[in-house]
This record gives sequence, C-alpha cells and structure tokens, in this order.
Amino acid sequence: MSIPLFNEIIEPNDQTEARQASLDAMRELVGNVYPNKFTRSAISGTEDSITNLKAYAPIAAIVEEIKAVVATLAERERPPAEIKDALNARLKELGSVRLSGRLTTPPRGNFVHLTDGINKLQIYCDKKGGAALVKNDGSDTLDTENGWAAWQLLDHGDFIGVEGYLFITNTGELSVHVEKLQFLAKAMLPMPDKMHGIADPELQRRYRYADLIASTLQIESDGLKTREVFERRAKLISGMRNFLDDAGFIEVETPMLTPKATGAAAKPFETHHNALDIPLYARVAPELYLKRLVVGGFEKVYELNRNFRNEGLSQRHNPEFTMLEFYIAYMDVNGMMDFCEGLLKDSVRRAAGKLRIRVGVKHIDEAIDTYIDFSKFERLSMKSAIYERLQTRYGCIDEDFSSDLLDDLIGLRTVREFILPAENQSIRYYSPQEYSWEHIEELNKIWINAKSCAQSGERLKEYDESQLLLQIFEEFIEPNLIQPTFIVDYPKSISPLSKASPDDPNIAERFELFINGMEVANGFSELNDPKEQYERFVDQMSERERGDEEAMILDEDYIRALSYGMPPAAGIGIGIDRLVMLLTNKHSIRDVILFPHMRPERNSATEDTESTEAE
Repeated sequence: MSIPLFNEIIEPNDQTEARQASLDAMRELVGNVYPNKFTRSAISGTEDSITNLKAYAPIAAIVEEIKAVVATLAERERPPAEIKDALNARLKELGSVRLSGRLTTPPRGNFVHLTDGINKLQIYCDKKGGAALVKNDGSDTLDTENGWAAWQLLDHGDFIGVEGYLFITNTGELSVHVEKLQFLAKAMLPMPDKMHGIADPELQRRYRYADLIASTLQIESDGLKTREVFERRAKLISGMRNFLDDAGFIEVETPMLTPKATGAAAKPFETHHNALDIPLYARVAPELYLKRLVVGGFEKVYELNRNFRNEGLSQRHNPEFTMLEFYIAYMDVNGMMDFCEGLLKDSVRRAAGKLRIRVGVKHIDEAIDTYIDFSKFERLSMKSAIYERLQTRYGCIDEDFSSDLLDDLIGLRTVREFILPAENQSIRYYSPQEYSWEHIEELNKIWINAKSCAQSGERLKEYDESQLLLQIFEEFIEPNLIQPTFIVDYPKSISPLSKASPDDPNIAERFELFINGMEVANGFSELNDPKEQYERFVDQMSERERGDEEAMILDEDYIRALSYGMPPAAGIGIGIDRLVMLLTNKHSIRDVILFPHMRPERNSATEDTESTEAE
C-alpha cells in the first residue's frame, strides 16, 4: 500500500508556504509551537471560556451599561471619559483573566478577535508597552522583548492564549488588554470565507470541521448556522432522555453486532468475527433485544443509539442513523400515541423554545410560510386518509367515491391505476377550486381507463390488497401529511411484529407518525403470543424466499424469550435525524449528521449526487 506524502495531502501553495514561514519564525521565538496545555482563569465562577466570561453577570451588566451610553452618541462620538473610566475601574477590580481561542482575523494593528467557537472577544496588544511572550519551555519563561514580534507572526485561524485585564474601548467594546501572549497551535490552511461561510453543501458535509469553523466566523446566515444545528440536536436528545428518565424509564445498551439481522425489514451490513468464526450483522434495529428485556422484567426501557441499513442514500436516508426506541409494559398503541405526543411536545419546546416551527423557504410575507405546529397531533386511519384526499382532490369527476372503494382488490387497483397519471397531470399545480372543465374531462378519462385496467387484471397482478393500499398511501398521502399526523390501522400482513386489532384481525394495532411528508415514528401494540409470532416469522421467510431481501428472518431465541411470557406492551421507534431536520429546517439528513457517509472525493460533477432510492 502506497502512503501519500504530507505535501500530497496538504498541497503547498503561496498561503501554506507563508504560514509555514511564520510557524518557523514563531518556533525560533517560543520553542515548542504545539504546547500541551493552557490553563484558563475562573473569575466567572467556572472556566473562563469567552462565552462564560461574557455571560458573567458583573461583566454583562457593564457591557449593557456602555451599550446604553453608546446608543445616545452621535456617529464617531466617544463615550464620556468619566463614564468609561468608572466602568473600566470596575472591570479591573475583577482581576486578571486568562483566555484562549482561535483568531477570527489576522492581526492588523493592535486589535484582533478571538473565538471559542460560540462567541468572539476583542483583544488588544500595545506595540509600545508590548506583551510578554510566554516561551513554551515547560517553565513558562517570559520573554519581555519579543511579544510584539510574535504578535505580528500570527495568522488568521491560529490558536493563542492571553493573560491581561478587561477594559472598554472608545467604541464601547469589551476587550482584553494583553499582558502575556502564548502561542498554542498553528492553522496551516487558510480559513473559510467569513462573510458567507462554505456555500457548497458537499464541501460542508465532507469537511465538517471546516464547516464548523466557517459557521463560527460567518457574518451572514440564512437560518441556523452549522454549530447551532448540532447544538439544537444535542438539546433535543438531552430533552428526550430527561423526559424518559423522569417517567421512570431505564436506559440500556443492546448489541450493535448481532448474529441475526432482525427487528426490522431491512438489508443489513455483514461482517465476520474471526475468533468465533461466525457471521455478524450491524444491527438494523434493537427491537427484539429490548422486548427480551421486557420479558425479563424491565417495564419501561429505552435505547438511544445507532442503527445500520445497507440500503440507498437519499435526502431522508443514511446508512447509519440515530433511533430512539422504547417500550412500556401494560400499555397499548393508543396509550403509546398519547405518550409519544407528550414526549415530542416537551422535547421540541426544550430544544427550540417553541412549538411552532417554520419549514421550507422563508418568504417576505410570513403569512405564506409553512409552519409545523407541534401543539396539535391528528389521528387518521390509513384508508380514511386516502379516501379523504380522493374526495378533496378528485371528487369533481363523474364518480361517486364510496367508502368501500378501498376494501377490495379491484377498487384498490383502480385507485392505484388512477393516481399516478392523475398526479402527473399539470392539475397538481392547482387547487380543486381552480380546475377547468378541460381538467375535469381529462380526469374522467383517466378514471375510466383505470377502472378498465383494474377489471382486466392485466397489470398489478403481483400485488395483494395490503401492498396496493400501502403503495397508494406512500405515493398519494404521505408527501401531503405536513402537520403531525398519526396514521393508524395498518394491514397486519405488513406488520409482522404487531398485535392484531381486537376489532378486525386483518388490521394491526400499529401507527406511524408523519410530519412534513416524512415518517418520524413507528409504534405498535407488541405481539406477545410466541406461537403467532413464530407463524409471522415463517410468513416473512416465505417472502424472503420469493426474493424480498428485506423480509425478516426467524429468530429462534426471541421465540424462546416470548415463551417465558411477555406482558401486554407498546413500543415505538423515533427517528432522531428526521426530527432534527424538522427543527432546524434542513432538507437533507446529511445536514443534521456531523459526519455523513460520502463517496470518495469526486472527479466529476456527476458523482455523489443524492439519489431518491428509498430505504
């Protein structure tokens, strides 16, 4: 295997050579240019990061006072000396501060800003008085002669530590007067554009570290910056954990490598354990392990971790993704919907500070913006959702849609044959009130043709009622479910781990939650009859033999676990990444995953495009 040279990874150019020269010169002054540590002060009561220091109440109060004074001044007018001097005296009483961070600009003159990744603070080095330079020799020897020389060698992006006192400038900005300067690390590559950040989405995802730097430096931003996206993600996850912990749940960790790829209908990643000489699979879902724990006596249990599926990439699918999955004994699917609603309301409020979240493009007229209202959750059966939209969109045609249209194979075939051409017509750009007679005549022709095709049975022969119903729902209904909506009454045949409804044995006690056209959660009344579960697995194995690679396989040990007895229980899986997409107004799952999977760096513009292949 050939090993690339350093200069092949970091290709030399004028900027990198200039930075290398300044690094060499700095090494002559301080010795070790990559010291092991820098100790910050703690006058704020905790470690003095720039953010903590600026938030410290006595300092924040002084900043607000000078802001109020500056607001009354004319352009270029300075604050009265007596006011500024009094505020600076109060700042100096706080004592010396030790701060560190990245330079947001190259030094030009005496002033420059440092950032801790969240906030910026101005620092000042007096050329005449000069800051003492800390030598990185293990003893922190002070060089009183070369502080200004070192200051001039600093580049945009370098890390430094400073010690000094706080003061207010003539423009009213909080700053640090540097008395000691310590070099901490060199940025060998130039920083991203501070005005606009990194514009190319592929570069943002491929070089997330640079994207995060850019978002810190970025001045203009439409929506949340990259760091803010992942801070909101962290708040959401923390809020969910807190909600579940407060409700009496216990968090567990189940295997990430499993001997069987079970728990969901998905294609797994496969590897091999050399010592045991067995195949292992990256887990597609923790479901069957968590239900084993319910068997073992864990009445409320959850896991928040990664799942892996060896399937397509799209704006909503990534090979590894984060899932919250939990189970509650003695609860059914209706109770789980109630609990899920409460969990999401609380977690969204904690993460975003509100329940009404804007998604999509921001318009000048806010009245036409789209908002997701997490204070309201609707519940619809799958057939009701399809029937209502048929009536709303196409009730104008010469057909009296009856409620039993979706109850037989011919009716389902008719609707399926009708929807694709109907939705592909230009009519989809109109509301039903805007349909012309030409539109209605065309729709009538499409309906008549659909009925004829359905009755002849020439097409769609390979699909049964459940499969057709699901296809119609996914193509016709799912993209239009914008507000939080629980869809219930799924066919039992496509829900192999769910208990049947006591009212209709062909219906599963299952729901899926859709928001902004995406599935966000999936829940069941869990099947706990070991014999019936065995038969469902056998049915899935038959589907697998007919070519369905995502059909489940028989898990003998899970059948054994159920045979010890599992109480009635409800379970749910919530897709964290998709929920974060909603809360941060991101359209690709890759924008809410810190390091998404990417193809090797592309050589042409056609590579690494996101497909629409579904999971």
